[in-house]
Amino acid sequence: MAARSAASALGDYASARIAKAFIDRIDLPAHPVIAGYAPLKGEVDPLPLLQQLTAMGATIALPVAAANKPLSFHRWKPGDPLIPGAFGAREPAAAAQLRPNVLIVPLVAFDHDGWRLGRGGGFYDRTIAELRAAGPVTTVGIAFAAQRVPQVPRELHDQRLDWIVTEEGAHKAPAVLDETA
Repeated sequence: MAARSAASALGDYASARIAKAFIDRIDLPAHPVIAGYAPLKGEVDPLPLLQQLTAMGATIALPVAAANKPLSFHRWKPGDPLIPGAFGAREPAAAAQLRPNVLIVPLVAFDHDGWRLGRGGGFYDRTIAELRAAGPVTTVGIAFAAQRVPQVPRELHDQRLDWIVTEEGAHKAPAVLDETA
């Protein structure tokens, strides 16, 4: 978290570079429904990326959290109000629930293989598992390059990301035969 906090000084520069790398490298499905997030202190701000994706015709959703449950995603567009959520994150005010086919994920740390360390609540792991069980979803972690570590510790329930995008570019996680190893 200290590396992320120090790197957050890159602010708008990093957000702009991440947006460009995402748009240049991530293949979006037809009629994309993209779930982002409203950043907490120190997290990469995805809002410039979400604004660009909206302009490109994507439907955007933001998460709503409830204790011990997967996240639900609700329609949002730039300028819509956000309200304080149960765990300190800002969430959309009453809006239609959507199923994303692209999920932008915040993180504390990541490794080359696409594993992420979050804040410890398991929200994104539960959510990614549920979304994958229901159909295809592309998962993209966005972070500062300084958040990369040699190896993220993981447990059986942890979900691997498809992509990691930082201000240094986009990296597709390599395929692994046994993700529990």
